[in-house]
Amino acid sequence: MRWHIQGLGSLGCLWAARFAAAQLPVRLILRNPAALARYQKIGRVRLSDANQQHTQSHPISAQLPTHHEPISRLLLACKAYDATTAISQVAHRLNQDSLVVLLQNGLGSQQAVQALIPNTRCIVASSTEGAYLTEPFHSVFAGQGEIWLGSLERHPEPEGLINNCRDAQIPCTWTATIETTLWRKLAINCLINPLTVIHDCSNGALIAHADLINTLCTELHALLIAAQHPAAAEDLQQQVWQVINKTASNSSSMRQDVHNKRRTEISYITGFACAQSIALECRTPALHALHAQLQKALSMRGLPTR
Repeated sequence: MRWHIQGLGSLGCLWAARFAAAQLPVRLILRNPAALARYQKIGRVRLSDANQQHTQSHPISAQLPTHHEPISRLLLACKAYDATTAISQVAHRLNQDSLVVLLQNGLGSQQAVQALIPNTRCIVASSTEGAYLTEPFHSVFAGQGEIWLGSLERHPEPEGLINNCRDAQIPCTWTATIETTLWRKLAINCLINPLTVIHDCSNGALIAHADLINTLCTELHALLIAAQHPAAAEDLQQQVWQVINKTASNSSSMRQDVHNKRRTEISYITGFACAQSIALECRTPALHALHAQLQKALSMRGLPTR
């Protein structure tokens, strides 16, 4: 079964290269004629190992969203703020038998996409794999991780999906509690991403801000409980420090966006968490202060603050 990939950032290219390496049918969807022309000059997706000593090159066909080819399986790997626009561009190519895998950071965009295509089944992905682009369509696989797949509407696991991904060396696991996974990752991202941007530091350097991180953990623990996701709140502080230590040399995705002068996903991370804390009447003053400080840091760099 053919995969289409929309959103050719680091993870989109990583998945595309893996499908191609496994000789599974895959097509790329570029957002507009200019983007398609840029890709066609290169004509291939490249994938390097973490040390960039070995690079694989995969010629993959590409097309525009307006193409007539029906889509049976779509990986939507664009940024959270682009998700609804992207899915709207290809909605005419989807049907009730199509499957859309949503690979966005934070929370909020997944529900918005599903609302736009109510008759098409959406699967939500949460990934801890590390990757970054050295140049357009050239991804570096920076760190092994896990990918959890699940349905927000509690649908059963789609037949063949996990095996299809594993055939392409994509380490996917199905979970019936994907919301717990997403909320836990949201909480961790609310801590690591903003602070690495504000202090322009690697993840490991956050140990210098241990007191603030522990305070934020306490607030986010309370928020997860208020949002009725107690499993996501279990051992949150311990998990946060494990992630910081394990990824000490990494640069967070938000910090990478800032360094590349790209819009961040602030609205779907701290913005979403702050909005939920207000809606649930759960006081999180340190989190709100962090969000405001992040907005100021982005504004000083000439980047959008939402």
